Amino acid sequence: MGRSFEVRKASMAKTAGAKTKVYSKYSKEIYVIAKNGGADLEANLQLRSVVDRAKKDQVPSHVIDKAIDKAKGGAGEDYVPARYEGYGPGGCMVIVDCLTDNNSRTFTDVRQAFVKTKSKIGNQGSVAHMFDHQAIFAFKGDDEDAILEILLMDDVEVTDVESEDGMITVFAPHTEYFKVKTSLTQALPELEFELEEISFIPQNYTTISGDDVAMFEKFQAMLDDCDDVQNVYHNVEQE
Repeated sequence: MGRSFEVRKASMAKTAGAKTKVYSKYSKEIYVIAKNGGADLEANLQLRSVVDRAKKDQVPSHVIDKAIDKAKGGAGEDYVPARYEGYGPGGCMVIVDCLTDNNSRTFTDVRQAFVKTKSKIGNQGSVAHMFDHQAIFAFKGDDEDAILEILLMDDVEVTDVESEDGMITVFAPHTEYFKVKTSLTQALPELEFELEEISFIPQNYTTISGDDVAMFEKFQAMLDDCDDVQNVYHNVEQE
């Protein structure tokens, strides 16, 4: 299988949970981005991007509008990003991204997920260097050379462009996210992205089996139950 398959699998492995968890995750992210960068979707490209993703994940408009209106009001919580890294069941590598208004609470909750699954939380940077921080766009198509030419003509730095099973996947440094999206949408106005995100893609994978599989599922469930957790990235493959 190509790397684009692994990316889609990694994307599906990120924390999602029930609808309420998805709504809460996007609501918090939209609120923070709108509060810090402004509530105008035309002026705040980061906000427009997350709103687009929320709509694709079927987040209702009233949830999105409420988060933006809350940010406009200037009141409310002050969330800050927090990232935790470590080794999960079977020695897999894990990155946990959070938005929190109480670092002590969040650290305790995330640490418990590690401790209760015989895992080890590490220092910042302990495993992140084994992941590539990438902007990823996937859409229907089969002419990767044409897509690469569009991006290069706009001086966009591209890591790779792959075509597999009628889907094109574009990889670029995470700092190039908006340049990639702008370039593609201007050249191909009808283009619809099936995946558009910034993600951590593992450079290699760890295969787990037996008891480690059940322990890893428990680990994921505990992180899912933590309201402050936004995304979980890992390098797990199951036998």
